[in-house]
Amino acid sequence: MIAGRNAYLGSMVSTASPARLLVLLYDRLILDLQRALEAQTLGDHLSASSHLLHAQEIIMELQNSLDIEAWEGGSGLFGIYTWLYRELVRANVQRDLTATQSCIDLVQPLADAWRGAALAAAEL
Repeated sequence: MIAGRNAYLGSMVSTASPARLLVLLYDRLILDLQRALEAQTLGDHLSASSHLLHAQEIIMELQNSLDIEAWEGGSGLFGIYTWLYRELVRANVQRDLTATQSCIDLVQPLADAWRGAALAAAEL
């Protein structure tokens, strides 16, 4: 069953548009952050760390794939990604629930904005 799921996910990612990939990354980032916060709340630091590390990997992917010259807000978004990465490291090292929650609070509206932009682009 897991192999079938992995094949499906691999196919979905390999055929997704760049806008859809961005939305998928943000969706997974939010899921990782929510799971990390839940684990931190329960005192399950190993699980929280795993989710926070995956969230850091997603932020690095978003940052590395960002073309800051492509649009006026590119450098600002790069700065947001830099801040998020540092906060995720701090949330992990210091086991800081407040830092994890602040990341969720920042990422959720960004995810909503990218989802809206992807939908608008798909309608063109």
